[in-house]
Amino acid sequence: MSGFIGLAVPGPSNMPFRIRQAMDIALEDHRAPDFPKFTLPLFADLKKIFKTKSGQVFLFPGSGTGGWESAMANTLSPGDKVLASVFGQFSLLWVDLCQRFGLNVDAIDVEWGKGVPLEKYLQRLAADKEHKIKAVLVTHNETATGVTSDVAGVRRILDELDHPAMLFVDGVSSIASIDFRMDEWGVDVAVAGSQKGFMLPTGLAIVCVSQKALKAGETAKLPRCFFDYRDMIKTNAQGYFPYTPAATLLRGLRVSVDMLLEEGLENVFARHSRLASAVRAAVEAWGLRTCAQGPEWYSDTVTAVVVPEGFDANDVIKTAYYQYDLSLGTGLNKVNGKVFRIGHLGWLNDIMVMQTLGGVELAMRDVGIPFEPGAGAGAAVRYLSDTGRAMDRSRIDFTALSTASAAILRARDRLGADTAAPPCRFRATTMAKDTTNRTAQCQLRFSERLQNEVRQTGLFSGTDPGVQR
Repeated sequence: MSGFIGLAVPGPSNMPFRIRQAMDIALEDHRAPDFPKFTLPLFADLKKIFKTKSGQVFLFPGSGTGGWESAMANTLSPGDKVLASVFGQFSLLWVDLCQRFGLNVDAIDVEWGKGVPLEKYLQRLAADKEHKIKAVLVTHNETATGVTSDVAGVRRILDELDHPAMLFVDGVSSIASIDFRMDEWGVDVAVAGSQKGFMLPTGLAIVCVSQKALKAGETAKLPRCFFDYRDMIKTNAQGYFPYTPAATLLRGLRVSVDMLLEEGLENVFARHSRLASAVRAAVEAWGLRTCAQGPEWYSDTVTAVVVPEGFDANDVIKTAYYQYDLSLGTGLNKVNGKVFRIGHLGWLNDIMVMQTLGGVELAMRDVGIPFEPGAGAGAAVRYLSDTGRAMDRSRIDFTALSTASAAILRARDRLGADTAAPPCRFRATTMAKDTTNRTAQCQLRFSERLQNEVRQTGLFSGTDPGVQR
């Protein structure tokens, strides 16, 4: 089938051209004398994504699971007690990892579709008079069920009880997409992955650690080697790593962080919330329900849709994939066959969401699930239209755009005519004033053919030839 393949799983997410371009480079020497000029600012800017000033960021080759392991191995000892709750596949796997390490896990079973049980956490922690609980685990966003939990609420409980336990957060499918405040919420270890909100390929475990957790590492007795924070601290201080880093992914991460900061984290969170609300409006219009059992649990990065009795969600997933080139997330563990998951995180806009909802409707109709065709897509259209476009075209100075367009085309023609000319690497941009005298940076949209020409000549360096504001 011709055309683009739709990727609507909750990770890996869609990767922007700017990030792909940043990684399309020759392999480099990760021990070069100027490598720290690249890594040290990256470490500093990543702290902004976690919203921390005192925490330290570590970048490990690996996935979120590796980040989990680093949190346990660097802070705890065999037999230490940890408090956790299980309400989906990934909170379950984190508990499993702790048990394999020989930790004493108090795992509270919760109905899948709900999240961290604050009242039960309060009861357990209040009863722990001897402070045997050394760490409290929170899966911020359970990707398997589309449920977001209240991290700040757990911190309030710890503070009210004056309990010294460390707070560990799995933020793999939340950080860089959903509001996360490491310092304000008193998080001691936060784990993220490169393939979701950071819009990169899988391959980096992105971990941020508080000074309290680093201090705990001085007496921790669990075995550690590859994920040893001490080795990272020693070499990262100079801008290097204790072993070969995934340098190509780091180049992509640099652009990812730039894109997030350029958009503004609050704008990133608002965009995710708006697009997620449109998806939920579609689910309601189909006459279906989400796995998340109430607005207090809704996730802004993934929606798990429950199919009606008598239907298998895997049929929807297979039909979407084979007939319409659309990848949806499968149900995991006890919700397998009962839900399909729509990922709406990372590099995403209104049109991409509408494409996914259209593909879901096609697949559901083929499978025979009863609904009114167009109902979900229509509900999403109404929601997105009513809440407004992210870009107000009326506020752009199109004369300035036209001038910039002509300049770019002239530059392209000159490069094409003069084969001896050196590579031209510049950003074709213009600053367009809006009605309140603020400026909006506009980049020009090219046809696919012209985009390919521009990429080949190197006209754009580190920018995506699309309209942005």
